[in-house]
Amino acid sequence: MDIHVGQLTTELIVGFLALFILTKILGKTQISQITPFDFISSIFLGELVGNAMYDDETSIFVILYAILIWGSLVYLIEIISQKFKGTRKMLEGAPTIVIRKGYLDRDQLKKSKLDINQLQNLVRQKGYFSLREVEYAILETNGTLSILPKYQYGSPNRQDLNMHTDQQPELPVTLILDGEINMDNLSTAGISKKKLLNQIHEHGYKSVEDVLYAEMSEGKLLIMPMADPKK
Repeated sequence: MDIHVGQLTTELIVGFLALFILTKILGKTQISQITPFDFISSIFLGELVGNAMYDDETSIFVILYAILIWGSLVYLIEIISQKFKGTRKMLEGAPTIVIRKGYLDRDQLKKSKLDINQLQNLVRQKGYFSLREVEYAILETNGTLSILPKYQYGSPNRQDLNMHTDQQPELPVTLILDGEINMDNLSTAGISKKKLLNQIHEHGYKSVEDVLYAEMSEGKLLIMPMADPKK
C-alpha cells in the first residue's frame, strides 16, 4: 500500500504540472471564462470520478486520497500566489494589451496565441464591430477581452449626439498594489516616486503600506486604503 500511495502521489504531481504547462501552451482563449486551475481541476476530477465508476479495483480510499492531494496542490499554489507576489505572473498569468492606442500589438497577439479572426470575434462579443472603434483592448488571464473604446464610439454615441471632443482616452496605470509601488509603471504614468509619496501623504496616508491599490488615470490619482480609515 505504501508503494501504491507513493506512486499515486508522484503521478498526481506530474499530472498537475503537465496539465498546467499544457494550458500555458494552448493560450488564454482556450480556457475562456475559467482560470487555469479550474480547467485543470475539471479535467482531473472528471477523469477520476469516471474511472472510479467503472474500475472495481479503485477503492474509496484511493479516490479520497487523490482528491485530498489534488485539493492540497491547488490550495498550496493559491497560498503561494497570495503570499509571494513575484509568483503571480508565473502561476496566474498577467493581462496582455493586444490593442494599444488604436494599433494592434502583433508581438503580444503572437505571444497570446491569438490571431486576428479570434480577436475580431472577441471584440464583436463586446459590442464593437470594427477594430477601429477600440482604443485599448486587454486580454485578461481568463481569456476574456476588456475594451476601452475610442471616445467617439463610447456609450452613448457622441456622433449621434453631435458632441465633439479632441480628448483621447487613457488607460489607467496601476501604481500601488498590496502596499507595494510598481516601479515599472511610474515612468508610464509620468510620475516620480517622490511625487507619488507626496500625493499619498496629502491624502492622509502615512506610508505606502496603508494603501491597498492606487492608479493614475487622466492625470488623477485614485487611492483605495488597506482598511476603512474611520475604523
